[in-house]
Amino acid sequence: MGKDQTVDVDVAIIGAGPAGLTAGYLLTKQGKSVAIIEQDETYVGGISRTVEHEGYRFDIGGHRFFSKSQEVVDLWNEILPDDFIQRPRMSRIYYEGKFYSYPLRAFEALRNLGILRSTACMLSYLRYKLFPIKEVKSFEDWTTNQFGYKLYSIFFKTYTEKVWGMPCDEMSADWAAQRIKGLSLWSAVIDGLKRSLGLNKKPNDGMETKTLLETFRYPRLGPGMMWDAARDKMLATGKGQLFMGHGLKQLSSDGQGGWRMSASSKSGEVVIRAKHAISSAPMRELSKRLHPLPDTTLQASELKYRDFLTVALMVKSEDLFPDNWIYIHDERVQVGRVQNFRSWSPEMIPDEDMACVGLEYFCFKGDGLWSSSDENLIAQATREMEVLGLCDPAKVTGGAVVRQEKAYPVYDDDYEANVDAMRRELEAKYPTLHLVGRNGMHRYNNQDHAMMTAMLTVENILAGERVYDIWCVNEDAEYHEAGNEGAEATLPERAPRPSEDNPRPNPDQQAALASVREVPERIKKQA
Repeated sequence: MGKDQTVDVDVAIIGAGPAGLTAGYLLTKQGKSVAIIEQDETYVGGISRTVEHEGYRFDIGGHRFFSKSQEVVDLWNEILPDDFIQRPRMSRIYYEGKFYSYPLRAFEALRNLGILRSTACMLSYLRYKLFPIKEVKSFEDWTTNQFGYKLYSIFFKTYTEKVWGMPCDEMSADWAAQRIKGLSLWSAVIDGLKRSLGLNKKPNDGMETKTLLETFRYPRLGPGMMWDAARDKMLATGKGQLFMGHGLKQLSSDGQGGWRMSASSKSGEVVIRAKHAISSAPMRELSKRLHPLPDTTLQASELKYRDFLTVALMVKSEDLFPDNWIYIHDERVQVGRVQNFRSWSPEMIPDEDMACVGLEYFCFKGDGLWSSSDENLIAQATREMEVLGLCDPAKVTGGAVVRQEKAYPVYDDDYEANVDAMRRELEAKYPTLHLVGRNGMHRYNNQDHAMMTAMLTVENILAGERVYDIWCVNEDAEYHEAGNEGAEATLPERAPRPSEDNPRPNPDQQAALASVREVPERIKKQA
């Protein structure tokens, strides 16, 4: 596009990530016209994109295609019917030169730690079971009550603070509840005893009655395949437009329930006029670009995000380790996690004699890591692989660096109040403005949760009212890899809306809304 232009559509969408493209694809299938702006010049998919460098493909963050929602699974199959492969699941923790299964297996962990530390861990666990922290406010409080302070300090504190760049006692307990709820040390011990007696052949994962996925599906060339296909299918309907390399300048109410969205690129500006607007942009950034400015802009400006970068190393080796990824709990190095891309899919590596690993560094934009040159980051990653004993530096033949802004919404003490304030104001003032996805809702959702928020939003738009409360998606905070694929199959006809008298759904209503639920039959029938 070499000049400014104006576009009139039914729905304007900010962001071509999983949420934005899911909404665009489903809306165009229903005959609605859609225009999406995406600030990246090359890739769609957000953090679920796949970056290519000299034939090597990198998954930014690691994205297993697993969902308890049959509707999400059906949509994946519809968009990408012939390119899924089944892959074994393996993740471990690296601590003091030893590997521990993830999630923790009690007997293995205690054996590796040795008698003295194991005894201290069990005594600490019992102490907090008998006398738990009564006022649970932080990640540290929640995890200490669940595992005891000793195990918390070994397996959670160092890594978590490396990821988030803040002390665990300043992080909201919501983070722990959402990501590790359901993991039980006592259940893992009981499972281990049963296994030792030959009474239980199931994995000793401490998941009580839940099951942990042992395999997962994955696009053979990475998750970017899914979102490239969604883009292409949306455009093929003739109802969708996509403006790459366009950043949001302003989203203005037209005073009649509709929207005027302006976005700029290196080559010009596009103005999109629409009846509805869907935003997967970070809440903080959206609040600054809304016109008129929301009353809660200052609160939204307090929302924080964690950035990260991946350093991919090409290594002369058939393979280095069998894991999809390894969590690095080691204070000698800055790397937080190491991906093994061949274990995700052999087709992501163009040479059978080569391996490719991705070292993930968690940082803030502008800090020392983020600002380092690619050459220095590749050299640092090579040194740290040697320190960890995972790779001979002499076998590293090359590298590449990918930086990702706002990868993780931060759960600090004030995030919930700030999100809730902006959400309530926008819902009250603008019924045709819809927030979706991880950053759009400032919620650490998985890919399938982000998709479900978009799927329900589409239903709301088609219905002409907010029939479904998308904020209930993943509200039960159940462990993200527990359960069976496609296990969830029902959704109440209407999700209860928060009100002055009922600010949040009551426990019975929450129980009726699982982490990811099925949407009405229409979506299934379209497939």
